[in-house]
This record gives sequence, C-alpha cells and structure tokens, in this order.
Amino acid sequence: MRKQKPVKDSYVRMTELVLPNDTNTLNNLMGGRMMHWMDIVSAISAQKHSNRIVVTASVDNVSFKEGIKLGNVITLEAQVTRSFSSSMEVNIVVWSEDIPSGTKVKSNEAFFTFVAVDQSGNPIDVPEAVPETEEEVKLYEGALRRRQLRLILAGRMKPNDANELKSIFELED
Repeated sequence: MRKQKPVKDSYVRMTELVLPNDTNTLNNLMGGRMMHWMDIVSAISAQKHSNRIVVTASVDNVSFKEGIKLGNVITLEAQVTRSFSSSMEVNIVVWSEDIPSGTKVKSNEAFFTFVAVDQSGNPIDVPEAVPETEEEVKLYEGALRRRQLRLILAGRMKPNDANELKSIFELED
C-alpha cells in the first residue's frame, strides 16, 4: 500500500508583480511569462506532495479569460488534485488584482501533470493524494477522466480503453 498524504499539504501560493519586462507592446502580461509562473508554482506543489524531483509531463489547455495589465499583482495558487503511481495532476488558479482600484479577478485556471523522478531521472512512486474538502473531492474525482483524455490525445491510450470516458464518447466494447 502506498503512503497517503492530504492534498492540502501540497498547497502553494505565489505572488508576482507584473513589471515592464513581463509585458507585450500593449502593456499586457505575456502569455509565456504567465505559463512560466504557472509551471513554477505547480512544480513546487508536486514536489511538496512527492518529496521528490519532478518534471513537467503535460499542460492542459490554458485559456486567458482576462487581460492582465502592467502593475497588476498576480496570485497563483496550486495544489495536487490526485496522484497516480508516479504522476500527479496539479490544479493552478491565477488571480489578477489591480490594487489601486480594488478589483480582483480570476484570470486563468489549468491542470499540469508532473512525474516524480529519482536522481537518475527514472519515474518513482509518489504518495496517494487524499482529498478532504468537498472541492478537493470534486477535483479528485474528475482527475481520472482528465488523465484518460490526456492519454488519448497523446496517442498513449485507445479510446476504447478509457473506461471513465466511455459514457462521454459512447464507445462500444
């Protein structure tokens, strides 16, 4: 039996100020800079869960809901939603705040997948993630479907083998 660890133990919060070097010619945060910060905060979360070196395995769709302006304060929150044998899905939520105006909006959300590795770069087992709150349980339950969809899109799983997705795709055995 794998060791168990509450998902709350993997929670990470990171804050950044959008500076001129982070923006495009319209003074909006560059998407690549946002993804860089998302990768960092989610890697730290996966490391906290696994107590191991981690590598990014996949990044789900990252949609930019709201423009983020020069001078905004960005808060990134990350937490492992579920772990498999050596991989972990991490949910990242990004908030953008204009402190002078007092406005704060959720600007991005995504799921990144990390694999824990040993010193030689070989995958290594990670603790089982244990959800405790209603929101944690909801994210945990959806993680297997998201994982199977990722594997299908990557060509590493056949749709007929995706038991959690069969009802969505209405596949026949």
